[in-house]
Amino acid sequence: MRTMSQKWRKKNCKSEDEEDKTTGVSFRCLTLYGRGGGCKVGADTDEECGDPSSRRRSNASEEGSGGIEYGTACGPDEIRIGVDCFSHGVKERFRRRNNRRVAELDEAVNKMHLFLPDDILEMCLVRLPLTSLMNARLVCKKWRRVTSTPRFMQIRREGLYQSPWIFLFGAVKDGYCSGEVHALDVSQDRWHKVETEFLKGRFMFSVISVMEDVYVVGGCSSLTNFGRLDRSSFKTHRGVFAFRPMTKSWWKMPAMKYARSAPILGACEVSLGFLPGGQSHHARQDRRTPRTRLGGVSDVYEDPHRLSVRRQNRNTFDENEHLSSHYRKPNNSAQEKSEQMCTRGAFKRFIMIAVGGLGTWDEPLYSGEIYDSASNKWTQITQLPLDLGIVCSGTVCSGVFYVYSENDRLAGYDLEKGYWIQIQTGPFPPRVHEYYPKVVSCNERLFMLLVSWCEGDGQIGQRNKAVRKLWELDLAYLKWKEVSVHPDAPMDWNASFVGDRGTIFGVEMFKIFGQLLDFITVWDASATRPCWRRVSMKRMSQEVSASSCVTKTMAAVYL
Repeated sequence: MRTMSQKWRKKNCKSEDEEDKTTGVSFRCLTLYGRGGGCKVGADTDEECGDPSSRRRSNASEEGSGGIEYGTACGPDEIRIGVDCFSHGVKERFRRRNNRRVAELDEAVNKMHLFLPDDILEMCLVRLPLTSLMNARLVCKKWRRVTSTPRFMQIRREGLYQSPWIFLFGAVKDGYCSGEVHALDVSQDRWHKVETEFLKGRFMFSVISVMEDVYVVGGCSSLTNFGRLDRSSFKTHRGVFAFRPMTKSWWKMPAMKYARSAPILGACEVSLGFLPGGQSHHARQDRRTPRTRLGGVSDVYEDPHRLSVRRQNRNTFDENEHLSSHYRKPNNSAQEKSEQMCTRGAFKRFIMIAVGGLGTWDEPLYSGEIYDSASNKWTQITQLPLDLGIVCSGTVCSGVFYVYSENDRLAGYDLEKGYWIQIQTGPFPPRVHEYYPKVVSCNERLFMLLVSWCEGDGQIGQRNKAVRKLWELDLAYLKWKEVSVHPDAPMDWNASFVGDRGTIFGVEMFKIFGQLLDFITVWDASATRPCWRRVSMKRMSQEVSASSCVTKTMAAVYL
């Protein structure tokens, strides 16, 4: 039809612009020449006049001769209005109908979104993995508010919807401490990178995870070449930083009493009425009535102004005031906020302990400090036993902070009573002294990873092979028992291992044949037949230098 219309236009260019005087209908409507009535003639006018039978269609003979008759019921002036293209009318009707349906659908969706209860929305969002949850927070303010409440965090933690994440700190690029944090989503097997300004230029620090937060304690930084891994002239720090992966936020914590690099850390959750470091014993003594000598006569016989009694009362009052202020929580906004969170059940109290490490002059330290989240400050504790030696690893298990020394001795610090205990166990497993043992805990069980020889007792031979073994200490009988053998050869002398929720995570990084390799392994203690397995085949070591093997440290968090 379009081809015939084009031919008709070429032949009758002038006649197309003129209207038929008898009918007053424009010939520009090309669908008039189609068979079957492509136009709806007189539709609008006939419907308005109320006589639908007044329409007449031209027959085939009339179409061939070109004589077209129109039946009208409204007058000759309205005949032109009655000619309407069928395609245009149908398109308009479909457009209105589709717009009406889209509007109804949008209205239904809006009503469903407006009246969707927060509990149902919370149940849907709490089951998302962390990467999807971070994207869901960008949808609207309501979703961001729902997913940021302490109640949401508590439901996600107690509902077992969290998945393990491994955070690797201490990355070095081209000799510079970049401060980047590499995070591995174990469930998705995907690496993420977190950049921060807090850790740029800092190395030899220690990290530990408490609930959903990671704490960075101590460390060093170069004085002459800032940012470079240079220990010729360095400064030891006592500052502490906190990192929350859920919100990607960093903040400063109260600094330690002493500057430390590579301290041995331990942390655990405690009850709200817990008094660390033997303070409960002192608090019981403080509740007793202080002994005063107000009723004595001989003491003030030669003191008419009762100066001795006044001095004694003043000293007693000052001492009681000091003790009461020591155990009274500070009255500041941050502490009031933490108390309100405690009362609501959204805040859990924890303590963190730091012992050993290297001091300002790179000397080994034997002192220790403990941090209480309720008081928000560090308190010095008793020093390590003198004959223990330099500690190389430690962990908290069943309310005791266990540390292992380079002299193959084990000691424990009772967090509630506040004193050290030297633990006499059975014969220690033989080990290669170039590799320091790592003490970890999970499910209230104490483990130790060390490198030993398959055959012989420490002498290198042709048939001897060094392997990394996992040992468990029986806390009732104090005997070591071999549990498992690590599948990888112990190529990394600074391998990192941490335990959390019944799982031990390990990171090994070493350079061999000019290539830097890294392995992530996991040992599940809750399995019926626990064994080591690799969780990631993607190499993170391609983005860092070989110096990261020495400075790396890790933390495992369930998010």
